[in-house]
Amino acid sequence: MRLAIIGTGYVGLPTGVGFAELGNDVVCVDKIADKIETLNRGELTLFEDGLEDLFRKNVERGKIKFTLDMQSAVCNADVVMLAVGTPPHPITKEADLQYIYAAAKELAQYLDGYTVVATKSTVPVGTGDEIEKIIREINCDADFDVVSIPEFLREGFAIHDFFNPDRIVIGTNSERAREIMLQLYAPFVGKTSFLLVKRRSSETIKYASNAFLAMKIHYINEMADFCEKSGADILEVAEGMGMDSRIGKKFLNPGPGYGGSCFPKDTNAMAQMGRKYGAPLNLIETTIAKNGERKAKMGLRVIEAIKSNPEGKIAVLGLAFKGGTDDCRESPAIDIVREMVKHSHNICVYDPKAMVNAKAILGDSVKYANSIEDACRTADVMVILTEWEDFRHIDLLKIKSIMAKPEIVDLRNMLNVDDVVKAGFEYQGVGK
Repeated sequence: MRLAIIGTGYVGLPTGVGFAELGNDVVCVDKIADKIETLNRGELTLFEDGLEDLFRKNVERGKIKFTLDMQSAVCNADVVMLAVGTPPHPITKEADLQYIYAAAKELAQYLDGYTVVATKSTVPVGTGDEIEKIIREINCDADFDVVSIPEFLREGFAIHDFFNPDRIVIGTNSERAREIMLQLYAPFVGKTSFLLVKRRSSETIKYASNAFLAMKIHYINEMADFCEKSGADILEVAEGMGMDSRIGKKFLNPGPGYGGSCFPKDTNAMAQMGRKYGAPLNLIETTIAKNGERKAKMGLRVIEAIKSNPEGKIAVLGLAFKGGTDDCRESPAIDIVREMVKHSHNICVYDPKAMVNAKAILGDSVKYANSIEDACRTADVMVILTEWEDFRHIDLLKIKSIMAKPEIVDLRNMLNVDDVVKAGFEYQGVGK
């Protein structure tokens, strides 16, 4: 099948590579010339575990191409996928749809023959109706249907999730479009569940799912605070909770708060939709407010650890919003560092993949290290903010020998407490 994918970000690029690997002919379109030039040189523009090998393989065999030219990509496509960003509006926090509507206006001019326009971007309820209206106003003779196919790709695991989806949701009332999408996703028949629903239901599913997971994260973080006060161990509590099949084990890891490109954006957008339709979503509203408070609180927890030496060096390990990606958008680690910067001018940071993106945000407010050892040398406290596997296997004795003071604040509970204490560190985790 011939696919055009508009947008080459953390959704569009892994999706394009995945469909190319399945044998489709894929053309990815973007407005940013530098990105397209880089991709056409055979170089990736983002880090995602497992993406590079598949990218190179499919570029070499000509199954995926990259262009700035919308017309050449769209006019021959069976399916056009919209995978552009829908960032939060800076004031209202609702999803900003200017990019997706701009893409719809441009592609409308070039539709040729029956085409399925599939919205992969996370969009509010009713966006499909508006896209349909835009296309018809520009090209009244176009033969097309607009469908919703929400993405459920976790950053850091996008390639794994593409080939091993929990479910595939197709939202449309058009039988013709439904059959095209079922044909596209035929390789997944028997491997996962298919849900065929109304377009508006499909548009709601992604928001409802992410908002629920955000609430689950906030709940376990509040329970971690309780455990710290009561003497219980949150890891033991979470394990016991997760054994209940009605609750499940996932998203019961306490930490510094949720973040990333999806949860903050989607919870805010879901809350905004609740207000728009006169159905307030109070649990989501509370989660949003308390999650922001938590990140500030975690920053102050680190500052408290150096109160005996306010000029002491803070070594920060982890800047991406989670391991496996270089994405720093809405990263709890970045927010916590920003809080610490208010109280300390001696912060040195390190991340295996996200240094470039982090520096674009933090600028000269912190120092940047080239390794774990470089960050920790002469530090009064080491702080773990992102769950990179490298951090789980730190040589504790080596790190202790180069630090000014052996203290660790582990906001991801990555280290074994007994090993840390045995190595001679003061240790502070979450929920213990």
